[in-house]
Amino acid sequence: MNKLLFGLLFISSMLFAEITHIEATPKFLKKTKLKIIDIRTESEWVMHGIIEDAFLLTFFDRFGHYDIDVFKKKLDNIIDKGEKFAIICHVGSRTKMLSNLLGKNMKYNVVDLKGGMVQLINRGYKPTSLSLSISQK
Repeated sequence: MNKLLFGLLFISSMLFAEITHIEATPKFLKKTKLKIIDIRTESEWVMHGIIEDAFLLTFFDRFGHYDIDVFKKKLDNIIDKGEKFAIICHVGSRTKMLSNLLGKNMKYNVVDLKGGMVQLINRGYKPTSLSLSISQK
C-alpha cells in the first residue's frame, strides 16, 4: 500500500509542473543547486557577461522570433523531465513569459529569476565574460 501511494505521489508530481518566481540575487545563485538556463541573445552574453556554469540557450533571436520546438529539444538535452531548473534573461520580461509557457503549457518545473541579469549585477554579482567561460568548458 505504501509503495502504491508513493508511486502515485511521484507520478502526480511529474504531471503537475510548477512555476516559481524568485528574485535574481547573488545569494540565490550561491546557494542554489538548480541548473540555470540563460535565454538571452549571444550579443547580450558578450556585452554583460554570463553566470558561471549557466547553460546558454537563446530563446528569441535578434529579430524577436523563436521556435519553441527547437528550444524545447535543446532544453531537453540539458534537463531531465520533471527536474526543476531556473531561467534568466536581461530584465525578467522574457523569462516571465517563457516560464508561464514552459510551466503551464508544457509541464516543466521552472523557476523564473525575476529582475534578470540587470538586477543580479545591480545587487553585486560579478558575471563571467563569455570568452573565459567557453575556454573553461
